[in-house]
Amino acid sequence: MKSFCNQLAGFLAMILFVPVVMADTYRYMHVTIDTPWLIFIFLLVAVLMPFILMAILYWRNAIRRNAEDDARGES
Repeated sequence: MKSFCNQLAGFLAMILFVPVVMADTYRYMHVTIDTPWLIFIFLLVAVLMPFILMAILYWRNAIRRNAEDDARGES
């Protein structure tokens, strides 16, 4: 019974006080003029990273294939 009372008290506290805490989160969000630029740079890196990785892997495999072709030509 004690465990149930503790769970009920926790549930009631969550229902009663969570909206107050959620409304208070705007105080901690500091949006400045730099925020859109930071988002833009983050998304730019996230979008371009696969293309950069693809170019590096293509270049690496092209060098490896040239080395294999050279080795076959010498044999």
